[in-house]
Amino acid sequence: MNEVERAVEAALFAAEASMTADELSRHLGGAEGVEAALEALAAHYEGRGIELVRRGDRWHFQTAPDLAHLLRREREDVRRLSRAATEALAIIAYHEPVSRAEIEAIRGVQTAKGTLDVLMEAGWIKVAGRREGPGRPTIYATTPEFLAHFGLESRRDLPGIEELRAAGLLDPVEAVFAGEPDDEPDAERDEGAVSASELDESA
Repeated sequence: MNEVERAVEAALFAAEASMTADELSRHLGGAEGVEAALEALAAHYEGRGIELVRRGDRWHFQTAPDLAHLLRREREDVRRLSRAATEALAIIAYHEPVSRAEIEAIRGVQTAKGTLDVLMEAGWIKVAGRREGPGRPTIYATTPEFLAHFGLESRRDLPGIEELRAAGLLDPVEAVFAGEPDDEPDAERDEGAVSASELDESA
């Protein structure tokens, strides 16, 4: 292990959050060869109790997934996302960056601000700027934490439509498009939202 690899290893071990190669290089005084060091370290830690993983363009150490059951001291309370939040997260992941109005157009129902707040509090989405146009609406995108939580290296690893349908994960969205009422309290029909039939007629 060369000095750059040792320095990168130490920096990531002490870091409070995941880091990009550029951030590591700046942190180490402009060190060169950081990308190669990261790849070498990832190979070095592969199959060990802790692993060096890449999520998007950021790197961090984590415990090996197959050892997670040995490290839990207490049973975690599983908090399930509401149907509205699940649909909104899926739409953002597959179409980012998107505005709230665009999310509503795809869902066919109004999306409460609280739904997006829940996803932001979980650290899975972030404000990605504003759309150029009337009103300059806020647009949203997923975060590295979203990739890490779902074990994805990048958005290219998201499952395809047929995989989602086979897993039953498209049922809520398809039910909405079929005209089934949404049982979410925040899902009242918005006068400005676009229904599936209206989208078909305008196509």
